[in-house]
Amino acid sequence: MKRYYILTAFLLFFVVVSTGMAQDSKVTVPLRFDHYYPYEQVVAALKALNKAYPSLTHLNLVGHSEENRQIWAITINNPKTGKESDKPGVYVDGNIHGNEIQASEVCLYFVNYLLTNYGKNDKITKLVDKNAYYVIPTVNVDGRYHFFHDANTPSTNRGLRRPKDDDHDGLVNEDFPDDLDGDGNICIMRKRDPNGKYKTDPEDARLMIRVKPGEKGEWTILGQEGIDNDGDGRINEDAEGYVDPNRNWGYNWAPPYVQSGAGDYPFSGLGIKAIAKFILDRPNIIMVWAFHNNGGMILRGPSTKAEGKLNTSDISVYDYLGKNGEKIVPGYRYLISWKDLYSTYGDFTDFTDNIVGAYSLVGELFRTADETYSKPGKTSGGDDEIFGGSSNERSRERLKFNDHLAMGELYKPWTPFHHPVYGDIEIGGWVKMSSRLPHPFMLEDLVHRNASAVIFSAEQTPEIKMEVTGKKKTGKNLYQIRIRLTNSKAMPSMTYHSVKKKAYPMDMLKVLGTQVKVVAGGKLVNEYTGQTNYKKYKPEVQFVQVPGFGKTDYQFLVEGKGTVTILFESRKAGKKTVTFKL
Repeated sequence: MKRYYILTAFLLFFVVVSTGMAQDSKVTVPLRFDHYYPYEQVVAALKALNKAYPSLTHLNLVGHSEENRQIWAITINNPKTGKESDKPGVYVDGNIHGNEIQASEVCLYFVNYLLTNYGKNDKITKLVDKNAYYVIPTVNVDGRYHFFHDANTPSTNRGLRRPKDDDHDGLVNEDFPDDLDGDGNICIMRKRDPNGKYKTDPEDARLMIRVKPGEKGEWTILGQEGIDNDGDGRINEDAEGYVDPNRNWGYNWAPPYVQSGAGDYPFSGLGIKAIAKFILDRPNIIMVWAFHNNGGMILRGPSTKAEGKLNTSDISVYDYLGKNGEKIVPGYRYLISWKDLYSTYGDFTDFTDNIVGAYSLVGELFRTADETYSKPGKTSGGDDEIFGGSSNERSRERLKFNDHLAMGELYKPWTPFHHPVYGDIEIGGWVKMSSRLPHPFMLEDLVHRNASAVIFSAEQTPEIKMEVTGKKKTGKNLYQIRIRLTNSKAMPSMTYHSVKKKAYPMDMLKVLGTQVKVVAGGKLVNEYTGQTNYKKYKPEVQFVQVPGFGKTDYQFLVEGKGTVTILFESRKAGKKTVTFKL
């Protein structure tokens, strides 16, 4: 398994970074996606992309982690087509949980694909010109660093490195799992025991199955590889302080007795607070993708039932994005977080949906079901035992996948070891770069398909056009003016949820002119009869929302002569101006 984090010769050599925390490896552009990038390479990749495309990108040091590692964002914007703040913003991040490393690869691939195809692919060129993109490939930078450099299971090292006394002994983070055999993985310990609850699987000796009532046992499972570091009679009970970075956001947060991993208060995570500020400083963000692993899902909120249903018009936008996402990434399921998975409090996408006012989706990357060793059209039944299944059928197939496609890299054969407490035991099982992660030969398909789902969403950010559809004189120096705002994309100029909750000021349509006065103005209900809902006060300013795949019309009665300017201003959809003379 060392091949996953040994640096390939042409990509890398190391220089010490100024922080003294780690080494920074040089990488080349375009990036490659047949291996996983350690934290140092993620940073180097962003710097290399920025250096290669300085006119389209800039880097932001968002903040620092608990262990003082840098959290970097890269912004993609073509200044020739406008300021980034005047364009719809698309935000993408990954690796909020330290072990979910392929999420960073999706982000890097997305950035690399946009930049390397700009000016070559018409579709990508138009999308880069249209939107501003904000990408933070690695949210949990400490977690990514330690996942690569320390021994882990596929599921450990998720949380923030905030000191916490998990076992209430007055000490913090003093009893991590231990890599007893020094192979870079935390596997499973087992001991021969005639009274144990498991016996060897007769079809594959690497696996175990539960004994039936009255049947003689063969093995007792002792848990994850480790020793009693603090002498309290327990093993591996106090690892990194567990604050879940996806339960620490400042919307619908709940304390730890309600939500495990919530932390002491919202935004107690240093990096989480810094990223929240980064996002809030960019109010143009209307689309958010956050990548995790695993299970093969595209999730939307709300994250708790108590939040209630989303507005039906917003649901139609989510459905359009999610159902097309299912087609872009075959096998992934578009689901509602609380209803189809489980409830979470202090969730990131609840924050971006409710506070930022952005359509927010989570991509749960990879399915172990894709690790196949069978004839086309035939799939094995049962669940993998790693995820609580009761059948070894999937595990047997996965081991054949390991043997014949991964060349044995995903599973450690059982190996004898003498434990200071348990005596003679065996250590083995799935290694850290397995189970939740695709083998590198599967990686490029995963990152391309999921980046393509983001690209599809980016196509659907609001695209507003404004035109004067009517201008006629109705009296001396009195004119009737009709303005139409159209939107050719799925997302409205602001979410319906934001309108309902008054999350921020609505979009505005203004009639301006030094020699004119707006006598009346309002939304045109019927363009044929002229029925208009006139606004009583300040008719020259109308509060607007332009629907997705739709239009909205306004009518004004304007008195005077000279130049008239119609201005549309939107946080999410940018600005549009029309000027004419009366």
